[in-house]
Amino acid sequence: MTGRTRDKALHYPRVLLSHLQIISIKLRDLVVLLLSKVVECGFLLKKRIQASMDHYTVLIVPQKKSTVKKISATSTHVLWAVSSVAVVIMASCYFIYSYLSFKMDYSELIALKQLSEAQKEQLNSLASKVGDFERKMESLREYENRIRVMAELVKPKGQYLGVGGPSREDTLGSHETEQGSRSLSRVHQSMDHLIAEADQKERSFKEIIEFLEKRKSILARTPSIWPVLGWVTSEFGNRPSPFSGAREFHAGIDIASRSGKEVLAPADGIVSEAERRADLGNAVVVDHGNGLSTLYGHLLQCAVTKGKFVRRGEVLGYVGSTGKSTGSHLHYSVYLNGIPVNPRKYLP
Repeated sequence: MTGRTRDKALHYPRVLLSHLQIISIKLRDLVVLLLSKVVECGFLLKKRIQASMDHYTVLIVPQKKSTVKKISATSTHVLWAVSSVAVVIMASCYFIYSYLSFKMDYSELIALKQLSEAQKEQLNSLASKVGDFERKMESLREYENRIRVMAELVKPKGQYLGVGGPSREDTLGSHETEQGSRSLSRVHQSMDHLIAEADQKERSFKEIIEFLEKRKSILARTPSIWPVLGWVTSEFGNRPSPFSGAREFHAGIDIASRSGKEVLAPADGIVSEAERRADLGNAVVVDHGNGLSTLYGHLLQCAVTKGKFVRRGEVLGYVGSTGKSTGSHLHYSVYLNGIPVNPRKYLP
């Protein structure tokens, strides 16, 4: 298609569009003119109607034969009457609306009052529980002090947090003189104090438990029973030698008993030595920790090996007369940081 042909093809739609626009403008002007004429005719008609209705006549015809009554009124009177009726109707609607609104507000006020009474009872109950909780915390505090005294544990520094939970009587009285928000704030404050003290008590009891567990561990590792029952034939300290008669230091006690009798561990510990010595024969050494150890000599036979963990009452060996010995007995020694101490201090 050439350029001239394309221009001719586009020319006819453009002309048609311009004609349509002109027609739409003329139609709009015509509609506006018609509307203006209609409005003008309406005003004229209204004036004529008002002129013809200056007076109104109402005829009252009874059913029985009697004279017909006629009531005449001007348009002004009718307008006032209609206006008065409209005012009365509007006033009646307003008063009805006001009455219904008052009833709704009154019902809502009653509901709020009932809700307030329920919340007041709940607040009183909560305050009573806070008071009970505070009294239980006081008993718990006294119980903690007694435990610390019994355990010989030093009381932690610092005073306890102040707690003053309101009692039920105080709360009931305060509700009559104070606002509910203030009473609720006091209850929340008391609860915060109680929660803080409960946390402190939890830490304190954890400290006591750790201390008692440590004390229990120390007690379990401290010799406190006889390793074997028998007769003490030689005490701790200086004595004449049973072989040469010369004075010598005896680093334990000798307990005479029948051969083969069980030798028990007097406390928990780890076997650090189980071997034969020239002077003590078959010997066992138990390390109890904290620098404390015990030695058992002249055993007929060792029942444990090095590195074994033993508890109080377990068998370590059997009474014998191995090594330098004059008869069946147990040599029992206690060492504290490598220094021999009197075993009598660790016997019941």
